[in-house]
Amino acid sequence: MTTDPLVVFTPSGKRGHFPVGTPILTAARQLGVDLDSVCGGRGICSKCQITPSYGEFPKHGVTVSEDALSEWNAVEQRYNDKRGLKPGRRLGCQASVQGDVVIDVPPESQVHRQVVRKAAAARAITMDPATRLYFVVAEEPDMHSPTGDLERLERALREQWNIEAVTADLSLLSKLQPVLRKGKWEVTVAVHKGHKDSVARIVEIWPGLHESGLFGLAIDLGSTTIAAHLTDLETGEVKASSGLMNPQIRFGEDLMSRVSYAMMNPGGDQEMTKAVREAINDLTSSIAEEAGIDATLIVETVFVCNPVMHHLLLGLDPVELGQAPFALATSESMSLPAHEMNLTTMNPRAQVYILPCIAGHVGADCAAVALSEEPGKSEDLVLIVDVGTNAEILLGNTNRVLACSSPTGPAFEGAQISSGQRAAPGAIERIEIDPVTKEPRFRVIGSEKWSNEDGFDQDIATTGITGICGSGIIEAVAEMRIAGLLDESGLIGSAEQTGTARCVPEGRTHAYLIHDASAEGGPRITVTQGDIRAIQLAKSALYAGARLLMDEMEVDRVDRVVLAGAFGAHISTKHAMVLGMIPDAPLNKVSSAGNAAGTGARIALCNIGSRAEIERVVREITKVETAIEPKFQEHFVAANAIPHKTDPFPELAQVVSLPSPSFNTGSGGEEKQGRRRRRRG
Repeated sequence: MTTDPLVVFTPSGKRGHFPVGTPILTAARQLGVDLDSVCGGRGICSKCQITPSYGEFPKHGVTVSEDALSEWNAVEQRYNDKRGLKPGRRLGCQASVQGDVVIDVPPESQVHRQVVRKAAAARAITMDPATRLYFVVAEEPDMHSPTGDLERLERALREQWNIEAVTADLSLLSKLQPVLRKGKWEVTVAVHKGHKDSVARIVEIWPGLHESGLFGLAIDLGSTTIAAHLTDLETGEVKASSGLMNPQIRFGEDLMSRVSYAMMNPGGDQEMTKAVREAINDLTSSIAEEAGIDATLIVETVFVCNPVMHHLLLGLDPVELGQAPFALATSESMSLPAHEMNLTTMNPRAQVYILPCIAGHVGADCAAVALSEEPGKSEDLVLIVDVGTNAEILLGNTNRVLACSSPTGPAFEGAQISSGQRAAPGAIERIEIDPVTKEPRFRVIGSEKWSNEDGFDQDIATTGITGICGSGIIEAVAEMRIAGLLDESGLIGSAEQTGTARCVPEGRTHAYLIHDASAEGGPRITVTQGDIRAIQLAKSALYAGARLLMDEMEVDRVDRVVLAGAFGAHISTKHAMVLGMIPDAPLNKVSSAGNAAGTGARIALCNIGSRAEIERVVREITKVETAIEPKFQEHFVAANAIPHKTDPFPELAQVVSLPSPSFNTGSGGEEKQGRRRRRRG
């Protein structure tokens, strides 16, 4: 057994043991980690920046000490003096392994940058924002009427716009008089008044008529990704959508890992809060630049997030959310100044609204989905599934709405998959396997052509084929089941059992070979038995959560299913059914809602009446806690089978015929292993 230190890379989850003194860049290259470098490791290009994490990491089974990497050296100091490194960053070509270490590869250090899969959906929204622009003509000072400039501006707002009372921060007062005089007493003011406010607040002022617009951010803060929509507060138009990976992933890929990190590392919650706020600041700057606007025109932000993200965003310790009764510090909506959260790249007087949480494990993101999809107004019984690292599930109609969350983990995002990667150019996102020849064809992000079509190689010349993202691995597993490469228990058959040499031995199990460019120095992309298991665990948690709500509603079938989130927009309903990710339903009754949580955030940003509405709706939703429901485990075990051990899925049988439930032609270790797997469920 090796005694070499363990190096774990996030967000990819790839790991390996390396001798002391191995440069991090070398370790990354040997593991196939997506870490950029163009200068040959000389410390010139800075493309290989990494962030080491220290402390206890139960998820990875390591304790990282402060001396896990070599000391800061002269090359790093030289680069830092000339161009600057963010605090905590190291150069991967200079820092070497000295002990067990967890290394985060930030988005800007990745060769293949992430593609935002949570684009804004078209949606008609009645515009009634909390922050509006008003053009006013104020009275000039008069010695016979000794009132202040703010009071004269307040009187102008009252007389010209029926705004009864306003207040202003000291920072606004400091610029009030110069702006009034520059505009010759004609000014435009941005006034914010929340749905619970009795007094309006002036957040910005410009001389004359301001015509450069007013903007807000709708941010879906997920466990793995952060998606933002820059929205015009006058028209509701989305000017730009952007996103990045949540940097907290280096502290733990799932929510409970992050709670554990906070429990075991004093000050760990503050580290995670700082990391996510810095990421939001960076995202704000980049999305403003993309849209070609001044970031100070962003005067309002609405956040939706799960409870752990909610607490870490606000700087609240999430430890209580890691143990029963899963108590929130507050479940109410929150309105506060952005500067209190150290959000500094937007307007200094910007305001923040955070939707209410539903329960300890059912957050504001689920509330946003409820606001967007309105299950409580549905005449038929609708199941809404927002798939992510932590799935949010709603079931309801006009009579009753239930909600729960289910810990699916990061496999659907391409993490913890052997050839997995984020959704980026070059990643396989669609796949089909011929059930007769067992040969695959696929599409990658960045090309509309299939791999067996003319022009495919030219299309991908700049990106190559780099790995497989979440949508790709989901389709791959479903296609393997349809093609008979995978049995009901999730066991990959041997070449003899499946009739294809693409099923190759891998230790005591087998893997299915999708693409092999190793002869040219490229990747060898396979679906391994471990990948299958990761998808089984994720889909079983999702299905079990949905079944739990159906049990509570005392139904065996739902009328329709709505798939929300990046998954819903990029996975076919057939593949979702083949996997058994969702309960059986007519395929024509399964639809996609896109990024419903992001849409809910935009609705709350653009219409203050919707804020009062969702605060009312949340109080009426029945919460079901999967962590303490005994039947959750029962449903989970049955759902390990593909598509399911006990649910017959009659609707699916009408559109696809699945092969024999298990391999029974072999007589060796594969068959014995298959029996062991089936006994375990």
